[in-house]
Amino acid sequence: MRNKRLLKIGLSIIIIFGFVSCKTYYIPMDSFKEQFSGIDSTNLRIVKVRGPMGDVTEYNANSIDYIKCFDKKNNPVKLKNSPSIEIRFTDHNNKKTFFYFDRIFLNDTMVFGDKSRFVNLRKGIMINDIKKIEVQDGQKNFKYVDKNK
Repeated sequence: MRNKRLLKIGLSIIIIFGFVSCKTYYIPMDSFKEQFSGIDSTNLRIVKVRGPMGDVTEYNANSIDYIKCFDKKNNPVKLKNSPSIEIRFTDHNNKKTFFYFDRIFLNDTMVFGDKSRFVNLRKGIMINDIKKIEVQDGQKNFKYVDKNK
């Protein structure tokens, strides 16, 4: 009986923490295109990232330092880009696609991104299919280790 009560309390705390810890921001499509203007697969920069286990890895990342977005009250926010920032695209069928923000780039018609830091899971989605763009800090313990970020 006591274990059941402790389990309920623990789950409640985890759920509440999950709602409070990750703020979601929104990017209008015009702003998204403007921020990524000129960023494609040919002009990414190499960054070094320290992961949660202390391991350091290198990969190609976009050159955006601050993300121009809006909070839920439509106030403008400049969110510092980091390896823990995630971006979620919702299409017109309400299907959601998640990427790491620093691993995305686009061309004229598509957004390309990586769904993993460890396995090459690059995917592309059509820009015209995107209904909503959201970003949030996933609170994962990834940090840039080079001085450019």
